[in-house]
Amino acid sequence: MCGIAGVLSFGSFEVTPEYVTRLRETLVHRGPDGADTWVSDDRRVGLGVRRLAIIDLSDAAMQPMANEDGSVRLLFNGAIYNHADLRVELEAAGHRFRSDHSDTEAIVHAFEEWGIECVHRLRGMFALAIWDGRSRELWLVRDRVGVKPLYYSFHHDRLVFGSEVKALLADPEQPRRVDEEALYHYLSFLTTPAPLTLFAGIRKLPAATWLRVAADGTTAEGRYWDPLDAREQLTGESDEELAARILDELRTSVRLRKVSDVPVGIFLSGGLDSSTNAVLFADGEERPVQTFSIGYDDDYPSYPNELE
Repeated sequence: MCGIAGVLSFGSFEVTPEYVTRLRETLVHRGPDGADTWVSDDRRVGLGVRRLAIIDLSDAAMQPMANEDGSVRLLFNGAIYNHADLRVELEAAGHRFRSDHSDTEAIVHAFEEWGIECVHRLRGMFALAIWDGRSRELWLVRDRVGVKPLYYSFHHDRLVFGSEVKALLADPEQPRRVDEEALYHYLSFLTTPAPLTLFAGIRKLPAATWLRVAADGTTAEGRYWDPLDAREQLTGESDEELAARILDELRTSVRLRKVSDVPVGIFLSGGLDSSTNAVLFADGEERPVQTFSIGYDDDYPSYPNELE
């Protein structure tokens, strides 16, 4: 759960390390394992991170991370489960890695090799900010189902972005007005659908979406994945065969998420979903799995029964 924040100026605003650090430090709770900032020589781009180290705990995996010649720089919140496979392919293509097994560095070289099309190869959860110095474009990207958050705002000839709204509000010139449409949705449904937020002008990047912002402020947006397009027509299989396929997919999904250089645990809610995850996670483990639950005085299911 790293915290990322940054800015792209396409006007008279001059980016300073102090400005980026102010944005970054609102996210200290997301990343206790390190912090760093990078500002371009022309003071147009600034990137900052609060790091939560999960895969490759070394300093070689620190962000903002650059490729060999510094033309591509990355901020990354999330985890890429197939980073080892990507690394093998990229090393075969001639890319040199500095880290031992950083998933962050796999993304840097993947973008260098394939451009924005690299997102189709990423298996995991992620929010990305990529500065491409070759084309002078900033890319913001969010994973397929929107696990990792990413917010942005255009104001005063600049783009500001961050993992949380509070990072954007650290800019004293960020407008602070209620978005009435978002407020309507929240009061009606207790949620604000993307791209809306409760702040007018602050937007939430939708899932499976990239936003490209050029150095002159021109923008383009695209959706790179749709669950309806990923559907598979099932024919000629029995219920038992389909159940076996689902179980196999679940096993694979849980196994991929066990990849970590720090201890991994399971949240137990008491329902079937978390219990199934715990059972699959424990398969093949030599030691008992660490599980965690949260309870409240009015916790379900006894509380609804008492009300009746």
